[in-house]
Formats: sequence, structure tokens, C-alpha cells
Amino acid sequence: MYLLKKLIKIDMKKQLSNKKPSIEELKKKLTPLQFHVTQQCGTEPPFNNEYWDNKKDGIYIDILTGEPLFISKDKFDSGTGWPSFTQPLEKKNIVEKEDKSLFMKRIEIKSKAGNHLGHVFNDGPQPTGLRYCMNSAALRFIPVEKLEKEGYRKYRKLFE
Repeated sequence: MYLLKKLIKIDMKKQLSNKKPSIEELKKKLTPLQFHVTQQCGTEPPFNNEYWDNKKDGIYIDILTGEPLFISKDKFDSGTGWPSFTQPLEKKNIVEKEDKSLFMKRIEIKSKAGNHLGHVFNDGPQPTGLRYCMNSAALRFIPVEKLEKEGYRKYRKLFE
């Protein structure tokens, strides 16, 4: 059991480094959809993705780096078919970038390592008025009961 815990800690340290793997490594690690979304600024289909209707308590992390991004307490049903949040859990773990594609001006949300996550819009509910519209393919959900086991103990208190 000790060895397993040690291996999990080592793997978490590896995952939490925001050094970006090579394209070849990414293609091996990610599904084609995850690669398209995170590396080619793609968008997954609405209402047909893993977390759009997830109602469980927990946190959402970057699928590649393991950086904590969002918490279920800030998640809301935006009616768009994608997981939407009023604010990031850790603002320091996201980067905002102007996006002028598709003949409109938007703010793209990326991880610190440069992985595309989604976009933020100013049509969300209070208290922020923001809607962080994310792609499930760029996220991994960790339920509250697994936070400690997966190395995210400090976020457990946010659910007490």
C-alpha cells in the first residue's frame, strides 16, 4: 500500500508539471477528440460530452497538467450543452487570450501550458456575470470523495 501511495504521488508530481509533452506523446495519451480540443482549439459537440450535466461535487482539472481549474460549486446550467462555471477555482491556472476566429471577438481560455479549454462570455449569472464555457474533453473531474487520494486534499475543505 505504501508503494502504491508513493507511485501515485510521483505520478501526480509528473502530471502537475506544466511542461508540455511532445505532439507524439500527446497523440498517444489523448483520444482524438481530446487532442483536437486541447491542441487544435476545437470544440466538442454540445449536450454530447462527459460533463455538461454532471451534478456531482468535486473539482475539474486540466486533463494534461492536472492543474485545478474549476469547482462544482461554481458550475451552472447555461443551457448551452457545455459545462459552464461562474469563475475559475484557481485564476492563476488559466490564461485569457483574445480570439477573433469565426468572425467574432471572444476570449479564449487556455491552461498555463497552452492547452485550449474553452471561452469566457459576459452573459453568466451573478455574482460574476461571467460564463466560463469549457470543453469536457479538456477536463478531468475528481469527485469530492477522491480529492485526498488524488492529491487535492486542500480543496476538500471547500465542500465542508
